[in-house]
Amino acid sequence: MNNLPIVSIIIPCRNEEKFIGKCLDSIIANDYLKNDLEILVSDGMSEDKTREIVKRYSKVYPFISLINNVKKIIPAALNMGIQNSKGKIIIRMDAHNIYRKDYISQSVKCLYEYNADNVGGLWIVLPVNNTIIAKSIALSLSNFFGAGNAHYKIGTDAPKYVDTVPFGCYKREVFDKIGFFDEDMIRNEDDEFNHRLIKNGGKILLCPEIVSYYHPRESLLKTWRMYYQYGYFKPLVAKKVGSVLTWRQLMPTIFISSLFITAIFSFLVTKVAWIFFIIIILYVVTNLIVSLNIAIKKCFKCFLFLPIIFTILHFSYGFGYLKGIWDFIVLKRHRRKKIEDVPLTR
Repeated sequence: MNNLPIVSIIIPCRNEEKFIGKCLDSIIANDYLKNDLEILVSDGMSEDKTREIVKRYSKVYPFISLINNVKKIIPAALNMGIQNSKGKIIIRMDAHNIYRKDYISQSVKCLYEYNADNVGGLWIVLPVNNTIIAKSIALSLSNFFGAGNAHYKIGTDAPKYVDTVPFGCYKREVFDKIGFFDEDMIRNEDDEFNHRLIKNGGKILLCPEIVSYYHPRESLLKTWRMYYQYGYFKPLVAKKVGSVLTWRQLMPTIFISSLFITAIFSFLVTKVAWIFFIIIILYVVTNLIVSLNIAIKKCFKCFLFLPIIFTILHFSYGFGYLKGIWDFIVLKRHRRKKIEDVPLTR
């Protein structure tokens, strides 16, 4: 490509003082021409040193700007970034990520080479520190048992069209065609947007040449909260788009529901109790086998926590999904609930 398009990078963040500097450093180190680049950090009124850090960077690098996101939610941050950007290409990035030095150039290359509307790459999960818990969380999020068939997490050898990619590199005309991110979606805004994109004839491509490194939450409690919210807002996505997006998103909910139903009916029918125990036994055995296999290959000490973390991922997501069905489908709570009433966990 001789005439490079201007790329606008939008980073939604809030209270990310531990990561925002490393994130910006990795973007600055990219091989894309800085004259063709702008970075818009859309900050949700951080209460730590995030804003101070971004302001320091903006004084040194004039292509970095700070935007005030008073709504404090990701879709609002993205929409403000898009509306204030000037690039022909829009790339959403995450403050918890480190980007390979050719991330931007590879994204633009794949976007034009394959004539896609949105491209993304592999999301390599790295532990946030050297503790066994942090290592175990990273390993669980990179495994089929924890991530399902999300190829951006478990890997792919060749470009392939998918239902979603992490973050996303979009042609600007996509937003002119289908609109902006839905601000009802406090979580999973990219799922709703990408489904809307596909529904309108758009193509989403996963390219293994595009690589970023993600630091997940460092504690079991934060992991539970994060995946609970991912599950909680999935029924609202399904309601918005008129269908369930993928089967992998339903599996934890089906598992939790089967436990509830068989547990209740086991008091009435003895044979149902056997089904309940069989489901539990199959899950525990599968969990232990997968965890042991990972531990043998990657980190033997992690076997102490892997079964617990897989259980946290499945149960938090499943419980969140069921609560989301009750709130969004049954009670239609999203029509009455104010954004500021919804607790955000990071």
